[in-house]
Amino acid sequence: MEFLVLSRLDGADSAVEVVERKGLGHPDTICDALAETLSRNLCRAYRHRFGEILHHNVDKALLCGGRAAPAFGGGSVLAPITVYLAGRATTEVGNASIDIREIAIEGSQSWVRANLHALDAERDVQFQVLTEPGSQDLQELFARRPLQRVALANDTSIGVGYAPLSPLERLVLSAEKRINGRDRQHDRPAWGEDMKVMGLRSGSMVHLTVACAMIGRYLAHIDDYLGEKAAIEKTIVELATEHGFSRCEVKVNAADDASAGKIYLTVTGTSAEAGDDGQVGRGNRINGLITPCRPMSLEAAAGKNPVTHVGKIYNVLAGQLAETLVASIPEITAAHCLMASRIGSPITSPAVLEVKLATREGCPVDLLKGRVDDIAAKCLARVPNLVDDFVTGSIGVY
Repeated sequence: MEFLVLSRLDGADSAVEVVERKGLGHPDTICDALAETLSRNLCRAYRHRFGEILHHNVDKALLCGGRAAPAFGGGSVLAPITVYLAGRATTEVGNASIDIREIAIEGSQSWVRANLHALDAERDVQFQVLTEPGSQDLQELFARRPLQRVALANDTSIGVGYAPLSPLERLVLSAEKRINGRDRQHDRPAWGEDMKVMGLRSGSMVHLTVACAMIGRYLAHIDDYLGEKAAIEKTIVELATEHGFSRCEVKVNAADDASAGKIYLTVTGTSAEAGDDGQVGRGNRINGLITPCRPMSLEAAAGKNPVTHVGKIYNVLAGQLAETLVASIPEITAAHCLMASRIGSPITSPAVLEVKLATREGCPVDLLKGRVDDIAAKCLARVPNLVDDFVTGSIGVY
């Protein structure tokens, strides 16, 4: 494989590690989710109406927070959240057309109802759909296929991935999923979905700062609020122990000044109701984490089309390749992968694929090249099959 570059990865652990995850109800995550939902729904509608997925990139979403008056036992939304869904999407083929605005609004409202239990999808959020058709040259490039019927990269972009996750990365990911993975309507309904976990490891000591938007209608007074905070702290401490961290300090809603009545209380369970705005691409990367100590791409994957957009495909593929290498080759303890595309080239043939490997007992990476080459070729050959996984949502992008 002429574009494969193999090199050694320094496997030394850093003395300091920082990991973040923005939860399901964070304004940035909401934007990612709504953009990706729109792309998936467009893919389904295109296939149903035209027999194939058409050109689109709806990866430009902006959330402008509303205004709210939270209170124990209730509270009210004074001005709704506004979400702008923008990007490019095919609207017509010949005399046949598709109603993108209807698809966007219905899909967005369905996502809100399914994922944010205290937010009214019709009353508390307004959706503005600003999509337009793409340029003729990019639509033509999307439709073009060489003889082998492999899609052509629609951009010159990069994708990065690594494996395995560190213990702290696994803990931060698990913490948000544990909190938001419960039956939120009936189990601790006062916990809003807008949760952020920041993990800091210095040596063997771990500090976790957790923000969770509490919902006033489920809390009678300040003692209830403090009790819910304590329950979150207990849950996270127990989870840290499960992940092997015997020394873990947890702070929940660290900016609170309960004696002065300054607490993280909301009406809807998300800071988007008044305190924060959101945008696609400002939150979690493909693996669900924000990891400044690791290889990271600034690419906003959510909402990009799953057929030709290498900014989406290569970031997923790089992570999958790294995971496969670590799982399949016993000599490899860690892998970093970087893929770069060239617009107009087949997506299965990147301009460069760099693989950095940490190995057991100093095993020379050159001795592994044949097996790495074989695994990389198989991963690249699977690229066309990723489309259905994106459309069904079995591949996450945030």
